[in-house]
Amino acid sequence: MRKRSPAFGTKPSKPSLIASLACAILLGTFCLAFTFSLADQKKNETSKVRKAAAAGTFYPAEKNRLASYVDEMLRQADAPGIPGTIQTIIVPHAGYVYSGHVAAHAYKMIRDRDIRTVILMCNSHRHGLNGIAVYKEGSFETPLGKIEIDRDKTMALLAEDPRIMDRGEIHEGDHVLEVQLPFLQRTLGDFKIVPLLFGTNDPALSGTLAEALEKIADDKTLLIASTDMSHYPSYTEATAADRKTIDAILTGDPGILDSRIVELESGGIPNADTFMCGLSGVRTAMILAQRKGASDIRLLKYANSGDVSGDKRRVVGYASMVFLKPVSADTPRSAPGADQSEGLNEAEQAELLRLAKNTVETYVKTRKIPSYTPALKTLEKPAGAFVTLREHGRLRGCIGRFEPNVPLYSVIQQMAVAAAAQDPRFPPVEEAELQKLDYEISVLSPLHKVPDASGIIPGKHGVEIRKGLFHRGVFLPQVATETGWGKEKFLSELCSQKAGLPGDCWKDPSVDLYVFTAQVFPEEKK
Repeated sequence: MRKRSPAFGTKPSKPSLIASLACAILLGTFCLAFTFSLADQKKNETSKVRKAAAAGTFYPAEKNRLASYVDEMLRQADAPGIPGTIQTIIVPHAGYVYSGHVAAHAYKMIRDRDIRTVILMCNSHRHGLNGIAVYKEGSFETPLGKIEIDRDKTMALLAEDPRIMDRGEIHEGDHVLEVQLPFLQRTLGDFKIVPLLFGTNDPALSGTLAEALEKIADDKTLLIASTDMSHYPSYTEATAADRKTIDAILTGDPGILDSRIVELESGGIPNADTFMCGLSGVRTAMILAQRKGASDIRLLKYANSGDVSGDKRRVVGYASMVFLKPVSADTPRSAPGADQSEGLNEAEQAELLRLAKNTVETYVKTRKIPSYTPALKTLEKPAGAFVTLREHGRLRGCIGRFEPNVPLYSVIQQMAVAAAAQDPRFPPVEEAELQKLDYEISVLSPLHKVPDASGIIPGKHGVEIRKGLFHRGVFLPQVATETGWGKEKFLSELCSQKAGLPGDCWKDPSVDLYVFTAQVFPEEKK
């Protein structure tokens, strides 16, 4: 007769008890091993070290020599005392012997600042990827020590968009971010990093990243856009091309930068391979600067490899730049007055009108902007301005810029060309039209953010409306005078016509209002 197995809950036989104990021991061993494996995995992730790949080639591999080398470059660099919060620096990433002295100017600006997180951006120089590669956790190592990854911020970025990816392997062997680290280690205290590499030069991806960065970047966060400038044209050609690229960055408008790069790439410059190898990071920095009010953009130093090697046949350009948020950028202020007592005098106005006219006529006929050296020193002062073209009294083009970080005469030339050839509302001006054009210039005061529309006076104040990245519009002060609009009509038309928003958007608390005044002077009637 076959014995039945004991029912559930009854006392097992001795062999069954031994088997059960053995199973329990095995199960406990498995659970313990599984627990240890999870702990080991977590430890391995947080202790992951990205080893230095450029030490001994791009910069010295020996600790003391590297520290001394960086310190000496910083000692020799200039650091102008510019008030404001530093948001971004643009720095080169070639070997230190070629570009280190250029980068040092920007790094000296951030020395001993209270910066807790540094976000480093560039286009990958080794791998393609339809997105952005984040080095999620662990640390980067240089001969000066290890720098911890800011895991809280990398995880926040990874949660924002599927094209922001955990792809640490993309960073292996690439020098473009690594060469910035020794400078940071010699200028900052306790800080963490967020390393980001673009795998593609997609402008939309820059917008995506800028939106994500806006959520995690505070006044103790520094952005670094790592890039070299023109690659391999002659010294003269590189200097001219890089000047155009730098001027585009100084406008603060990423669209102008993209257009300038396209223009240079199609210009047939001999031996030119690229004009900005870290374009995606620079574009992202410019978008974020617009969103966070870092409107003070400065060129600190420019040079190219020919200045070091002496070989001027094929060179690479390097620039060091800084983006600052002015001290008053976040301080609500009343609308400024329109006192023009310190404005341009009649001779200066006439000179700028002649410059705008000559620039447009030369550009339309030759597709080149004429060289100009101002005889009046006041025209070298930085200012924002608009240039307006009319034909028989009808608008023919109007383009301007607000940021007061480019000499006024240069702004007038740039905006005159833009009004004639780049206003999307009109076809480019043709040579047959030149004698029919009338010119008007508006030299602007700085933009001031206001809490609401209560202090805005039509005819006295121009207004810019901003909502998010893609909705913005501006009316000059004279628009209200020319149309006869009152305040509500003026603001409603600005919302609907210029910003692509509902007519009452100016009442929306999420919409930002900026006001300015202008000194307006038209060309005398013919």
